[in-house]
Amino acid sequence: MQAIQSPLTVLGIETSCDETAASIVRLHRDQPDGRVEVLSSIIASQVDEHAPYGGVVPEIAARSHVDHLDAIVKRALVESGLDWPQIDGVAATAGPGLIGGVMVGLMTAKGIALARGLPLMAVNHLEGHALSPRLGGAVPFPYLLLLVSGGHCQLLSVNGLGDYHRLGTTIDDAAGEAFDKTAKILGLGQPGGPAVEAHARNGDAFRFNLPRPLKGRPGCDFSFAGLKTAVLRTFEALAQPSEQDIADLCASFQLAVADVLVDRTSRAMAAFQPSNTLHRFVVAGGVAANSVIRERLEQLCAHNRFSFSAPPMKWCTDNAAMIALAGAERLSLGMVDPLDALARPRWPLDAASAASTPSHKPGRKGAKA
Repeated sequence: MQAIQSPLTVLGIETSCDETAASIVRLHRDQPDGRVEVLSSIIASQVDEHAPYGGVVPEIAARSHVDHLDAIVKRALVESGLDWPQIDGVAATAGPGLIGGVMVGLMTAKGIALARGLPLMAVNHLEGHALSPRLGGAVPFPYLLLLVSGGHCQLLSVNGLGDYHRLGTTIDDAAGEAFDKTAKILGLGQPGGPAVEAHARNGDAFRFNLPRPLKGRPGCDFSFAGLKTAVLRTFEALAQPSEQDIADLCASFQLAVADVLVDRTSRAMAAFQPSNTLHRFVVAGGVAANSVIRERLEQLCAHNRFSFSAPPMKWCTDNAAMIALAGAERLSLGMVDPLDALARPRWPLDAASAASTPSHKPGRKGAKA
């Protein structure tokens, strides 16, 4: 298929976890800054549905997507002021994520593409995050990306659309997962990241000496499982934890995560070899909304002479605008997918690195296998 001329208007669908989302985005690829307009963005959270279980239940998430997605797509169209003849393509998250939810969104997008005669873009959820800073303004390639969320923690060299090289990844838990588990241990509820950050504001970050896994070690990989365990043991050692104890533990945990992210990112900056003389750094994903972590990363960029970019706060967590943008970018280059495109529970951005240096070894059991 030939590349399609700008501007392009694309419907995006996101159902990889516990947000049911749809968005319509218009990409002006022919303009110097590649201007992006978010014409609508609807996000329905499932927080209340999963709250009794202390985390996301895949079956509940998938059923909720089925119940709400059609209405969410309709709302996205209405709020954009457009109708189907003005839509150039449809994009949906095709992985990675909870496979039941991914299938709901991808099958909905396939049905729309078939019924309306529209091209389909099966988008990698991680690519959506990688491009999300461009929702707030021009961020030219190449750049160094820290993708830090509930399910992923990676450092990548983003050289162009579909051209990614992994410099480091988590060998166990992601940073966002550690935030969520810490919130669960301390009884703070979900979503865990904002809850921990809120309590940390009133805490002493130097009271508890928590570990900084892999800090100072060679390479750019991450590990947060040991930190999460240290939080659990510290909390259990407090006979009758007070509100101040919890605030201090949140602040100490948050500082430990920030120290690890800064250390690993500093090493990636030393290894980053852009194709030009400009050094750009981008942080994306739900943890990028944490103000303390943002501030530390901005300081690191200033020290190492990197420019700093991050999505606007509302585009840090899972949303369909980033999926629509990734779809529009792909459509503009004629990169469309057939209607038999697969839903994938796992889908690395850099397949070559994932195959040559897998973060999780064969034979392992459990969710991280």
